[in-house]
Amino acid sequence: MAKLLHIVASPRSESSQSNKIANAYVAARKAQDPSLVVQTLDLWACDLPEFDGDKAAAKMTFFGVGEMDGQRQTAWDKVVEVTQNFIDADEYVFAVPMWNGGVPYKLKQYIDIITQPGLTFGFTPDDGYFGLLSNKKAAVFYSSGVFAPGVDAKYGSDYHSTYLNWWLNVVGITDIGTVRFQPSLVTADPQGDLEQAIERAKELAAS
Repeated sequence: MAKLLHIVASPRSESSQSNKIANAYVAARKAQDPSLVVQTLDLWACDLPEFDGDKAAAKMTFFGVGEMDGQRQTAWDKVVEVTQNFIDADEYVFAVPMWNGGVPYKLKQYIDIITQPGLTFGFTPDDGYFGLLSNKKAAVFYSSGVFAPGVDAKYGSDYHSTYLNWWLNVVGITDIGTVRFQPSLVTADPQGDLEQAIERAKELAAS
């Protein structure tokens, strides 16, 4: 059975526009494939480990800096547990509101935990970074209050989708479907635009 990992980066629950769109996609995928196993990872409700000094030091041992002693190994084991859960999924759904031009800090924390050498990416001086995940796909649902692609810079910049797309590619996920609800506030028909975004999410699931 295929596993879909639904990653919730908004803390606004049912009030979140990105959550509403992502939920519509997940429901459509589940209707399409009843055998699909869906795990929802609410980044605001789960106990993410801090990527602190011991974990950073453990990571650097893979680059030849320091040694993996007992304390660092214990810290690394926690990282591996969270990362392995991500690796085990076949599909990913991200509900991602724009915060200050970028992604919410809980999503950045999660990315920092699971972006690890030997687990999700590799590196050589000749090849640079390369992803270790294969045959995975992601659906990403972006929302923002004011920003929209192509607007004047006074309405914001996109370090949101550009960052997340870059990161997905770094770990080897290149099959990426996207639906945007941008802007969600400065629009003549916010409810109508939201409904259109939900329909686009359902169409993406069908494809």
